[in-house]
Amino acid sequence: MPHPLDTFRFCPRCGSKNFSENNAKSKICANCGFIYYANPSAAVVAVIENGKGEILVARRAKDPAQGSFDLPGGFCDMDETAEESVRREVKEETTLDIIELSFLFSIPNIYVYSEMEIHTMDLFFRCKVNNFSGLTANDDVSELVFIPVKQLNPKDFGLTSIRKGIEKLQKILI
Repeated sequence: MPHPLDTFRFCPRCGSKNFSENNAKSKICANCGFIYYANPSAAVVAVIENGKGEILVARRAKDPAQGSFDLPGGFCDMDETAEESVRREVKEETTLDIIELSFLFSIPNIYVYSEMEIHTMDLFFRCKVNNFSGLTANDDVSELVFIPVKQLNPKDFGLTSIRKGIEKLQKILI
């Protein structure tokens, strides 16, 4: 596996080409001494159940994994808590308002974007919604469907962490 900072060829502080591997998760500049660490980006995942024991599943409108199933969610913005992120992402992708949420578990992931591997820490939240009447696929979602937990097939989900999350959810919710 290539170094997580392999695509970064120049020091972000001084621009030097003398920017090389320091250890498994960092690079160091031989000119100015700057050390840059590859830490995971925070991402959130919403597990939204309806009253029938079905999970809200989104179909991805864009790559990576365009056309495959996903769960609502996305990257956390700077100066935003994970809870604020999951509320925002659910609103953007589904128009739904979360009234209550609780942390379930986390799964590390590698998200390929623009041919670059981005290490993420995906935070799964169980989310409660009172009203599904305005449910609409928006943003990077092409379709929203409810699927019974028992009928969820991890292989239908295009992102590795979501597949693993579905497997964990089936153990928790069934």
